[in-house]
This record gives sequence, C-alpha cells and structure tokens, in this order.
Amino acid sequence: MSADVKELEKRMQGAMDALKKEFTGLRTGRASVNLLDPVMVEAYGQRMSLNQVGTVSAPEPRLLTVSVWDKGLVVATAKAIREAGLGLNPAPDGQMIRIPIPELTSERRAELAKLAHKYAEHGRVAVRNVRRDGMESLKKAEKDHQISQDEHRQKSDEVQKLTDRYVKLVDETLVHKEKEIKTV
Repeated sequence: MSADVKELEKRMQGAMDALKKEFTGLRTGRASVNLLDPVMVEAYGQRMSLNQVGTVSAPEPRLLTVSVWDKGLVVATAKAIREAGLGLNPAPDGQMIRIPIPELTSERRAELAKLAHKYAEHGRVAVRNVRRDGMESLKKAEKDHQISQDEHRQKSDEVQKLTDRYVKLVDETLVHKEKEIKTV
C-alpha cells in the first residue's frame, strides 16, 4: 500500500530522538551521566552500551564514575570511553573508573560545535531518507494503480511538508545546542 504519512512521521520522530540522544552526549562542561550514552564497549564478543556493563554516576560537578560490574571489563570499558571522541581520560581504580571532566577550552568548544553540526547533518539525512522511502512508496502505489495521480501529488506534498518540518526542528535543536556549548 502507499506511504502512510503517520508511519513516516513516526520514523522522522525516531531520527529526531536519535539526534537529541547524540546531543545529550555532547559535553557542555558539567558532569552528566548522559555524557557517556554514546559509548559502546567490546564485551563478551559484541558491542554493548556502557549502561549494560556498569553504573554511571556523577558524584561531583566535574567528575563521573563508572562502576563496572564485571572486573574483567574494566580495561575494555576505560578504552571505550577514551576512544569515544568525547575528550575524556578515564582512570581505572579497581572496579571503579573515575572520569574527571576537564574545563572547556575555546578549542574544545569549537570541536563540540563541529560535532554538533555533524550530528545535525546525520539527523537531516535520516529525515530525508525517510522522505525518499515515502516518495518511492507513493510512486510504486501509483504505478500499481493503488492510488490516483492526484492522490500521489497530494500525499507527496504532505510528505514534503512533514520533511520540511522535521528538518527545521533539527536546525532549531542544533541552534539551541550551539548556544549551550558557547555559554557553559
């Protein structure tokens, strides 16, 4: 059947949610347990999110700790945090990993802003991919005589408006995150 606009909207919202999750991982100078959300650890022969191998907490404003459940994963977890591109230097201490949060330098703020732009572009691409799928589905439905040319045109307009709305939302979220990076 033809592209269901509600389904496309749900997928675009999913892309938006993924972008917001990426943005929570962008550090703005304060310790936040969400900062380590994008970290994936090599554990038991597969990649797992950090919250599946330990507990993250923020005992102080400039310190995060990860209490790793399996002592054998401490080194792999510290390595994953170091290599996640977050500019953090974890210090293993038994089954606990201490992660001091450094002050944000102007260079680091610029790096974070660049990273935010990259995440936003991935978000826009994801939204456009959903649009492309919807448009292809409409084209196929018209070709298979499931919908008329007029219906195709009308639904295409709906899909385009939806796409424009979500791309604008991505841009607004990026502007908000940039302000946050510059002011904290």
